[in-house]
Amino acid sequence: MGPRPSDSATAPPEFLRLAAHPLRWRLLTELADGDFRVRELVERVGEPQNLVSYHLRLLRDGGLLTARRSSFDGRDSYYHLDLEHCAEALAASGTALHPALSQAPAPPRRPVTPERSHRASVLFVCTGNSARSPIAEALLRHHSAGRVTTASAGTSPKPHLHPHAVRVLRESFGIDLSGRHTRHVDELAGRRFDHVITLCDRAREVCPEFGPQRVHWSMADPGAAGDTGRADFAAFQQAAADIDTRIRHLMPVLNTPETFARSEP
Repeated sequence: MGPRPSDSATAPPEFLRLAAHPLRWRLLTELADGDFRVRELVERVGEPQNLVSYHLRLLRDGGLLTARRSSFDGRDSYYHLDLEHCAEALAASGTALHPALSQAPAPPRRPVTPERSHRASVLFVCTGNSARSPIAEALLRHHSAGRVTTASAGTSPKPHLHPHAVRVLRESFGIDLSGRHTRHVDELAGRRFDHVITLCDRAREVCPEFGPQRVHWSMADPGAAGDTGRADFAAFQQAAADIDTRIRHLMPVLNTPETFARSEP
């Protein structure tokens, strides 16, 4: 009989230890749909706030979640599930079980049913419609090769797109937004979208109803500093990279294959 493996060698990977707890798994599945505040998660899982906060802290310490202070109410924070890190941790867990499991298989695409055969439509909303929402609109149209009807608007739009939004899309993704104008949400009154995604905490509070599926992505405004200096452009590069990651995780939800390879902002 060979030597008995040590406890450290047989302990399950941290991802499995974190995700296996029923409440933590419920929190992960809720956050897979979008970003939420603690009180909203409390309502969704039906558990006391102190218990929910405790498990959120464990998930955050484990690197599965991030938190960002709300730009609408600084007393609140939005929690965000890092799906990229989850995918890496899940693949590492498979490797720990057996080397043959080192590469997680790609998830199968959902079969196109008659109910889902129509062209999906997505509306992105932020406050100024000058950076976050037009970047998201452009990236979804780019990655889906136009197979998704996309639009963006602002609850209080600025006169023009931020020049750094135009620049980062051109330099990092080869997308030309020159000549594109901002739009008020009122211009879309009467239209319906399959998915409405707010990217601004303030816009989330006042966005009109445009469709059945409402999701929030809590993202800082890269143009908040107001300058057009080099440091500002770095903020736009980071925002575009974050939005690009979220768009890629949105594609399977829309049952739409990704057309273009990953671009590195």
